[in-house]
Amino acid sequence: MMKRASKLIALLLTLSMLVFAGCAKQEAPKEEANKEEAKPVANQDVILATTTSTQDSGLLDVLQPEFEKKTGYKLKIIAVGTGAALKMGEKGEADVLLVHAPQSEKALVDSGVGINYSLVMHNDFILVGPADDPAGIKDATDTAEAMKKIAEKGALFVSRGDDSGTHKKELELWKEANIDPKGQQWYQEAGSGMGATLNIASEKQGYTMTDRATYLAQKDNLKLAILKQGDKSLLNIYHVMNVNPEKFDKVNGEGGKAFVDFMISEETQEIIGKFGVDKYGEPLFFPDAGKEEL
Repeated sequence: MMKRASKLIALLLTLSMLVFAGCAKQEAPKEEANKEEAKPVANQDVILATTTSTQDSGLLDVLQPEFEKKTGYKLKIIAVGTGAALKMGEKGEADVLLVHAPQSEKALVDSGVGINYSLVMHNDFILVGPADDPAGIKDATDTAEAMKKIAEKGALFVSRGDDSGTHKKELELWKEANIDPKGQQWYQEAGSGMGATLNIASEKQGYTMTDRATYLAQKDNLKLAILKQGDKSLLNIYHVMNVNPEKFDKVNGEGGKAFVDFMISEETQEIIGKFGVDKYGEPLFFPDAGKEEL
C-alpha cells in the first residue's frame, strides 16, 4: 500500500513539473514582446549633415537618443552651414541631410542625389540687435526697410558669412532691399555658426539675423533684443532627405531612409511640436510633415 502511495505522489510531482514547464514556455513570448530594443542592423553608423540651428537649439539632443533606441542605428551628427551640408551630400560624404535652404536644396533633389525629400518643420528668422536700436529698425514697415535703415545708419551688422541657410536668407533680404553689403565697414562676416555669430553681435552690440530657436536657446547669455519679426519673408523651412545610395557605394541608404522616416513619423512630429514649450513658453519649431509646401 505504501509503495503504491509513493508511486502516486511521484507521478503527481512529475505532472506538476511538466505543467509548470509548459506555462513557462507559454510566458516566454510575452517577455520578448515587451522588449522595445530595435533589431540589429548591418551598418549601424548613420552620418547626418545638418545646419547648426538644429544642434544649437538642443533639438538634436532630444531626437538622437530616440532615433537610436527605435532603429538600432548610431547617429553621427555633423553640424555645419546648410551650404556645407548640401556639398557633403553632393559628394556622398553624408547619409542624410536636415537643412533649411529650399532653393539650394532643389538642385540636389533634381540631380537625383537627394531622395525621399520631405518637409519636416518650420520656425522663423528674426532680426536682433541692441535694445536701444540705434538704427531704428523696430519702426520699419517691413524687413527690407529694416535692412535699409541699418545700411543708412552704418550700424554694425554681423553676418554668419558661412554659406549656411541663414546666410543665404540674409543675402536674399539685402537683395530685396537693393543693398550690397559686401566690403562695407559696417558689415562683418563671422564665418561661424549661429551660436557664435550671436555671441559676436552681443559683444559688439551689433545687429544680426538668426533663427528664433537658437536665439531663444541662448537668450539668457545675450544682450540682444528681438527688433523685427513676423514678415513672411522671414519664414524658415526645414526639409530632410537621404543621399541616394545608387550614386555612392559608401552611403548607408537604409540608415539614411530610416532617419527620414523617423523625422516625419507622428511620434517625432509630436516631440518637435512640444520642444521648448516647457522652458520658453512656446515651441521652437512647428511640425509640418505631411503638409503641402509652405
